[in-house]
Amino acid sequence: MNLANENEILETIDMIRLHHLDIRTVTMSLSLRNCISENADRVYENVYNKIIKYAKNLCKYANDLEDEYSIPIINKRIAITPASILGESCKNFDYVELAKVLDKAAKDVGVNFIGGFSALVEKGFTKGDTALIESIPQALSQTDLICSSVNLASSKAGINMDAVYKMAGIIKETAKLTADKDGLGAAKLVCFCNVPGDNPFMAGAFCGYGEPECALNVGVSGPGVVMAAVENLPKEANFSELANTIKRVAFKITTTGELIGRKLADMLNIPFGVVDLSLAPTPAEGDSVAGIFKAMGLEHAGAHGTTAALAMLNDAVKKGGIMASSHVGGLSGAFIPVSEDAGMIEAAQNGYLTFDKLEAMTSVCSVGLDMIAIPGDTSVETIAGIIADEAAIGMINKKTTAVRVIPVPNKGVGEKVVYGGLLGEAPIMSVGNISSEIFVKRGGRIPAPIHALNN
Repeated sequence: MNLANENEILETIDMIRLHHLDIRTVTMSLSLRNCISENADRVYENVYNKIIKYAKNLCKYANDLEDEYSIPIINKRIAITPASILGESCKNFDYVELAKVLDKAAKDVGVNFIGGFSALVEKGFTKGDTALIESIPQALSQTDLICSSVNLASSKAGINMDAVYKMAGIIKETAKLTADKDGLGAAKLVCFCNVPGDNPFMAGAFCGYGEPECALNVGVSGPGVVMAAVENLPKEANFSELANTIKRVAFKITTTGELIGRKLADMLNIPFGVVDLSLAPTPAEGDSVAGIFKAMGLEHAGAHGTTAALAMLNDAVKKGGIMASSHVGGLSGAFIPVSEDAGMIEAAQNGYLTFDKLEAMTSVCSVGLDMIAIPGDTSVETIAGIIADEAAIGMINKKTTAVRVIPVPNKGVGEKVVYGGLLGEAPIMSVGNISSEIFVKRGGRIPAPIHALNN
């Protein structure tokens, strides 16, 4: 990118002032592989010291850039190497203790979240993977800033159904251990298919094995900007005009994000990684992906045509962004988290948006079933079926999909949860009650599709 375009970038000030444009996150991706030791205490010490060394100025420099450019940077985050490998060489490694060390380091450098309490198990488990996964409920209930993710399927490997069933139980237990906060722990836990290793967004951010020692990844946002641009179009504008309008806005948003990301990376003396183009909504009025659907002409999110509208939006955002940056990565598209989008919350409360419609929409969005509150008595088998369905969509379509559902303890359909902040609030949605038990307990792997053999 030619940074001589700064003056043009700063013309987007109205987007910031009026339409909620922000840098949703700057995320330091940090490899901790050289922290491994046969001594557990040495691992904890190495991990803490390395995070402090690299991230001690992350928040300060980000705040300085925020003041210099008057562009809000909402979150500062860290993403580490999948933590399951850190204890592989130790005989009696305590992953809950590791989570506490990570939590303390995150607090000491002042970031909002630290991601990477993760395992990649699409083809099977190592002893470290198993130990980390089994520690997740305790780790998330005893810490504040830890986010956890598990990749359990891919288009190359198929779906690890043993991992799917195990993770369904982990989600239930995590929600149970944080029942006093309406299952908040489960809001920091996500299951993936085809997980990217450079995603700056939580709860799925981690530093992939192919990533450098350290890098700075940026997640931009701007549903409100896109919505305003679409609203300004004449009602008779055709889909080509609609798509071109969205592409132009995505170009400006991406250029702004890369400017901030590159400057922050230079200040930290680390490489710039990627810009994630995802339109990440917030509960704020006017900052909604569902609002874009209404601007396009749908009465509300959930109407017939919503999936087509989302497909076009996702594609236009990617095309506009890729022209603005040579380093686009992460998830890049449109998020549809129910609790974090005021329009989606309204649609779900009014019954316009059902669980099944959300699943259909995930076939064309950038992630999957995200931040959906479900009844606390939902069975492990039903949750496993939900994860398997979403993984199948990702596996067959060669795209990233994810499941972040919250079985809210002691609450049911018709009630709601309020988490506040970016996590917002959500009505508890109905899920199917037909049994999946025999199917999800078969075990083994669902084989990868034939198009996986494309060498």
